[in-house]
Amino acid sequence: MSRDARWKALLELLVERGRLDVEEVAAELSVSAATIRRDFDQLAEQQMLVRTRGGAVVHGVSYELPLRYKTARRASEKQRIAKAVADLVAPGEAVGLTGGTTTTEVARALAVRGDLGSGSPALTVVTNALNIANELAVRPQFKIVVTGGVARAQSYELIGPLADGVLDQITLDAAVLGVVAFDVAHGAAAHDEAEAAINRLLCERAERVIVAADSSKLGRRAFARICATESVGTLVTDASADSGTVRRFEEAGVRVVVA
Repeated sequence: MSRDARWKALLELLVERGRLDVEEVAAELSVSAATIRRDFDQLAEQQMLVRTRGGAVVHGVSYELPLRYKTARRASEKQRIAKAVADLVAPGEAVGLTGGTTTTEVARALAVRGDLGSGSPALTVVTNALNIANELAVRPQFKIVVTGGVARAQSYELIGPLADGVLDQITLDAAVLGVVAFDVAHGAAAHDEAEAAINRLLCERAERVIVAADSSKLGRRAFARICATESVGTLVTDASADSGTVRRFEEAGVRVVVA
């Protein structure tokens, strides 16, 4: 296992469990305890975790795994969700994409749609996510608009008043939100308040709002609210979504698409 793969696995496990033991995780990943100790020391130097005697704990009270370290956990679900979201977009529309692993998959699904292979433009994509812009910029049939702002390392998203200046001047047919939590009572949310503010503005500039969220995000709350549930027209999620949760969203007026 490469160092990069180990680090991704370690950080994913740390997010899930909150605390890791050197000996246990070494056995789980089939590497030596010395290797895990070295990995923990190097990740601690990057302030990705806090070293403890014999292990490590998450860094901070509310931990958010940086996008560059996220693995393909729930990858098949996210890809199905992405395809379903892409199918809701019509040729020639202007679409806003926030950052995140699921919206990155949406960008990829849009890129391979046959009916978006040509046009003037075939699609206009407005995003504050640097990685999404980078992936789509090679598609000459797409018009890519990137907001200004300051890059947030965890999500590759541009945030701050410079991004506001661009978004104030545009209108969108649809905004696709990647969220860390979506609850009927509390709405869609993110970890970071500045990120949530940009995502909220994307919603306000759009005719319709689509939340792309796997089932693990539903019924959860997070620190920074993006928008109320009533602002969301469609939720696209996976087949593992709890039927009661789906029903509550539908009763709140949200169309739910299960991919």
